[in-house]
Parts: sequence; C-alpha cells; structure tokens
Amino acid sequence: MAENKHENILRAAQKLFAERGYDGTTVPMIAEEAKVGAGTIYRYFENKQKLVNELFRGSVAQFAATLQAGFPEQKDFREKFRHVFYQLIRYSREQPEAFRFINATVNAYFLDEQSKSDFEGFMDFIERHLDEGKEAGLLRNLPSQAFIAIVYGTIFHLSRTFEDGILEPEDELLAGIEKSCWDAISAD
Repeated sequence: MAENKHENILRAAQKLFAERGYDGTTVPMIAEEAKVGAGTIYRYFENKQKLVNELFRGSVAQFAATLQAGFPEQKDFREKFRHVFYQLIRYSREQPEAFRFINATVNAYFLDEQSKSDFEGFMDFIERHLDEGKEAGLLRNLPSQAFIAIVYGTIFHLSRTFEDGILEPEDELLAGIEKSCWDAISAD
C-alpha cells in the first residue's frame, strides 16, 4: 500500500508539473490529484523540491533506458541514428507526460546536483555517439547541441502534434521525418 501511495504521488506530480510547471503546482494540488492527504506527501518527500528531483531522476533514468534498449552498438552510425530517432518517438508516445516534464524541467533552478549529474550522464551517451559520427565524417561539422536541437526539437514538436491529433504517427510519415532529420545533420 505504501509503495502504491508513493507511485500515485509521483504520477500525480508528473501530470501536474507537465501541465502547470513546478511553480504553478502546489503540494495540496498534488495531494488532491493523488487522492492522498497533503501530510502523506510529506511522509514520502521532505518538500516539493525533493519530490520534483526524485521524479526528474526517475524520468531521466526511464528515458535513458528506452534509448539504450536494444542499442545497435556494433552497427554503423546510420543505424544507431535510426534507433535513437525511433526510440525518442516511442518514448514521447508511450510517456507523453514524462517527456513533457523532462523538457520543461531540464534547466530548472530547482534541480539539485544529483539530478543535473544524472541528466549530464544521459547527455554524455548522446554526445559520445554524435562525436563518433563527426569523427567518421558522417555528420556536419556542428556542435553536438546543434544536432540535438535539430533532431530532438523536431521530435518534441512532433510529439505535441501527435498528442493533439494534428498528425498521425504512421510508418511512412515517421520514415520520411527520420530521413529528413538525417539529411539535416549528415555530411552528405
């Protein structure tokens, strides 16, 4: 039962933080969404900042695990790119609130050092592979953050259009977008 309350609090907080942001979300709002008393939240979390940091670290760990699941380490760079693209799409579709929450929180003032470190570790995985592509002459000579903005920014915007029903994530559309992202960053 206690674990269930803990998970309910985290789910409620994620939903509200994704919708309203950290500053627009209060502990009583989280309690109401989780169907627990506000005092119950303080049994699990010292304060709202501790709650948001635990949630952020868990979300980043889940995001990293999704990208790394089945990662084709021994394949060519193009296949690695394709894998990351489709795993990003997958995560944004399966965990839309977590995806929005991470994006809204990544540079926030309330993240503690452990949360920042966890996110940096996740980004190191991405940047290491981007550097591999640049060194092999497969990617344009741009900073890693530019590649991330081009590809990740596209996926972030797409996730909203899928959620809002503006576009349907059909295989042909996704294949065309993946190729367009690749064309935008490849050295060819």
